[in-house]
Amino acid sequence: MKKVDVEICFGTTCFVMGGSHLQELENRIGKDLKDIVNIIPQNCMGLCKDEKYNQAPYVRVNGQIVDAATIEKVIDKIKREIDE
Repeated sequence: MKKVDVEICFGTTCFVMGGSHLQELENRIGKDLKDIVNIIPQNCMGLCKDEKYNQAPYVRVNGQIVDAATIEKVIDKIKREIDE
């Protein structure tokens, strides 16, 4: 099974807009995903300045941006990546 890289932005804007809750992702992904998910904290991805993205916090899953990220949205994206 392929590995899934999950980059979480912890820049000031993302952290204040809910990124602080994303720290719990590792504890919430479940045993079935822990071995294939590589969580990578990022200081800032600079995406809040890019008008093509909706709202912070931002997470990048295998290079694809999840905006207005929540743990649930990120887990759904991880599962879709695995199914592809």
